[in-house]
Formats: sequence, structure tokens, C-alpha cells
Amino acid sequence: MHVVVPFDAREPKTRLSPVLDSNERREFARVMLETVCTAIAKTGHEPTVLSTADLDAEWPVRVDDQPLSDAVNAVLADRDGAVAVVMADLALATPEALDRVFEADGEVVFVAGRGGGTNVVLARHPDFRVDYHGVSIRDHRERAADIGTETTAIDSFRLATDVDEPTDLVEVLLHGEGETAGWLRDHAVSVTVSGGRATVERSE
Repeated sequence: MHVVVPFDAREPKTRLSPVLDSNERREFARVMLETVCTAIAKTGHEPTVLSTADLDAEWPVRVDDQPLSDAVNAVLADRDGAVAVVMADLALATPEALDRVFEADGEVVFVAGRGGGTNVVLARHPDFRVDYHGVSIRDHRERAADIGTETTAIDSFRLATDVDEPTDLVEVLLHGEGETAGWLRDHAVSVTVSGGRATVERSE
């Protein structure tokens, strides 16, 4: 099985700007990428980083500056056999959570993200293609139906938690056990309560 991890190497995680500056966002994105790739490697699969620009990384890198869907579909079209696509911002990813996806039955296996996204795709059907725009999990179910196959859904809190907004950092700090949560704490990001809800703050 070929496992790819799409990564924005240019200006990642702009929506975290209320908490992190541009250099910090790039550094934090790399930390999350390493977390995801390390978890994949521990399942026995070697990840390939699908990067928008050249990248110095421990893992093989395939550079493709096309939009996300086009870049992933180019990989799907090039490969014989199963392809898994794991997003680079799954800061809570573990080998155990990924193994549940990689070992699941079905020609198209998904883990949905919160808000209608698709955080992990395992495509065993040669005709399946992705579309990450809009409510992608709904679109992916429709695409699977169009090629005559059903989808297998994996319910996973750890893989459904992607990091885009400052509020997503709450989950990392509360449930993360490794380098990603440690990076946030080292940069004075912590959980606080505002209006009865958990959010994050950054001390001076």
C-alpha cells in the first residue's frame, strides 16, 4: 500500500494566525507532519510527503504544486494497488488509529473530519478519485457510488481531529501525548475557559 501525506510547504495554517505568527505556523505544521509520518511508519508503511514545494524531510517527498485534489488524483492515477491519503495536520494520530483504517475491509475507506471534511482516504478501487472542495465527505460518498462501490466509514476521534482553527488546539493540548502538544506548551499556548467553553490563550 502506498501512503501519501499532502503538505502545504509554503504558507501553512493561516487560520492559526491569532495564536501563532507565520514562522511559528510553519514550524508547527512541520511538527504535525512529523507526528503523522512517524505514526504511519510505525504501522509498517513508508509515508511519502506530497508537498507543494521542495522540502527537506526524513521521508520521501513528491513535489506537486497543483491544487490538493489534482495532486492527490495524480497519485491515484499513477499507482497500482491501494493508496491511502492521510492529512498532515492530524496531530493526535497514532499507529493504532491508523491501523484501524489500513486494515479495514472495503474498496473505499474514509475517516471523516469535523465539519464535513475527509481526513483519511484508503482507495483500493482503481477508478476512485478525490474532491476535497466543499463538503468533501459527502462528495466522496457520491463519487464512490458513481463507480459502483460503497464506502466503509471508520469512526475515530484521533483521526477526525484536524488542526485548522485556534480552538482545535484545545484538543491537541488536552489529548496529545507527544511532540505536538509539547511544542505548543513550549510556546506558552495553554487551555483556558472563556464563556463557559474551553479555548486557548498564549502567555507573554
